[in-house]
Amino acid sequence: MRKRNFKRSIALFLGLWVAAQAVGEESRGKIEPDLVYGHKDGLALTMDLFHPDTEANGGTILFMVSGGWVSRWAPPEQTKMFFGEYLKKGFKVFAVRHGSSPRYTIPEAVGDVRRGVRFVRANAARFGVDADRLGVLGLSAGGHLALVLGTSSDAGDPEAKDPILRVSSRVAAVAALVPPTDLRVAVWDAPNSLPAYRNFPALNLELEKAGIYSPLTHVTPDDAPSLVIMGGKDELVPPRHGEWIAEAFKREKVEHKLIIYPKSGHGLEGNIAKAIGEVTDWFQHHLVTEEEEK
Repeated sequence: MRKRNFKRSIALFLGLWVAAQAVGEESRGKIEPDLVYGHKDGLALTMDLFHPDTEANGGTILFMVSGGWVSRWAPPEQTKMFFGEYLKKGFKVFAVRHGSSPRYTIPEAVGDVRRGVRFVRANAARFGVDADRLGVLGLSAGGHLALVLGTSSDAGDPEAKDPILRVSSRVAAVAALVPPTDLRVAVWDAPNSLPAYRNFPALNLELEKAGIYSPLTHVTPDDAPSLVIMGGKDELVPPRHGEWIAEAFKREKVEHKLIIYPKSGHGLEGNIAKAIGEVTDWFQHHLVTEEEEK
């Protein structure tokens, strides 16, 4: 398949999700755009904060803005539609942008989103969030980054000069949709790498580093509860990626849920609304207390 067709399919994927999230009325929650959480090469790393339309339920979702490990800016008034269901339920949502491929690599994107979690936790009082109830959500490459955060975060470096780096990057829950979980089969040097992956410069990564930045290789009993949703007919990220990490979670006794929609492809066609409901329920269960649910 040609490169432009893959870009078109990813754009369609995201477009379908935005349409499915639209709430049908003007959203009332406040937006805090372009919060700077770091710098690299003289450029700012930014995120947007979306406040809920109703009373906050105490849970916070960090959405990984990533497709093919490319993180694009869009007017927050438009992207807010994507988070409609979560905002209606009382979640605060941060849209976290990372340094994009091809200029920046997957390891650098991972470093950026880890810093994003640290930044939100360090500024919990400023943003009115509970530092112990941070969930992460992502689609495709964003799902990969979400699972990296769930499986290989840390408590921070107490000796770091940068105060943000002294803060934990751990999260309380993960929802990952159609995520690659083992980059060792996807990077260009991998023997069975799919031809389509040549269209993603981020996957021009050494095989050794592919293992280091694969969620599958880091599953341990202390990982965050994780929801993984796959499309049974997904040719870009086959459902076996979900099966692999589900097996690892089961082995290590990590709370998890794997959903495979047999007739869906990479865009979860025909099951978008169901997937949104599953994600909402997952975060409701893991980030909201019983008292707040009432």
